[in-house]
Amino acid sequence: MTARSATAVLARTEARLFLREPGTLLLALLLPTVLLVGLGAVPALREPSAAFGGQAFLTGYTPSLLGWSLAFLALQTMPANLVAYREKGILRRLAITPVRPAVVLQVQLLLNVVTAAIAMVLVVVVAVGVFGSSPPRHPLAFAAAFVIGSASMFALGLLIAALAPRAKAAAALGTLGLLVTQFFGGLYLPRFLLPEVIVRIGEFVPPGIGAFQSAWTGDGATPVQLTVLSAVAVVATVAAVRYFRWE
Repeated sequence: MTARSATAVLARTEARLFLREPGTLLLALLLPTVLLVGLGAVPALREPSAAFGGQAFLTGYTPSLLGWSLAFLALQTMPANLVAYREKGILRRLAITPVRPAVVLQVQLLLNVVTAAIAMVLVVVVAVGVFGSSPPRHPLAFAAAFVIGSASMFALGLLIAALAPRAKAAAALGTLGLLVTQFFGGLYLPRFLLPEVIVRIGEFVPPGIGAFQSAWTGDGATPVQLTVLSAVAVVATVAAVRYFRWE
């Protein structure tokens, strides 16, 4: 078997295993859209209000939903899977096959990034098509925020996979990271109701919900936001490569 055909087999196998986890798919793929539909069913939350900074609650809250799938997949799903593979010796055994162990990382990244992108598209389509929200005012900035925000989140996920000695430890670290990033991203309490200092810090906490929101309803993601998120992605990736263990 050639390296190319072995890689294709691995990719198909990983995809099947990924699709066999309905809990992960529901939480990562559908939960943001379900929450959006539930909130959008309340008419008062679709109307502009001074209590919500002059905009509709739904408009201000939707960008926070976009960060959930990225954080869940990058910090919980992917690191736990990779560390479990290392713990079970799968990565070590792959080293003697035509497939390099690094291909597992590439396939896992691809599966999770594609899932996060689909989840984001669902949220945007429902927000715009069902509830009449305006589409992102700055599509290119929105796309840049997604790419760079995703890079920062998955780099942190790889760092967790590099440092965690066991799958349980990876899950615990991922849960902590998930709670922190979603707090600053305004998932638990909308950003326009958070203290200003929390909002300012959240502008630069991956995946960069402030950049998503600015690209959707404001003047576009700022170069400072994207630069900081890019720096996080680079530093975390370098550290992950430095400390990652295959066995």
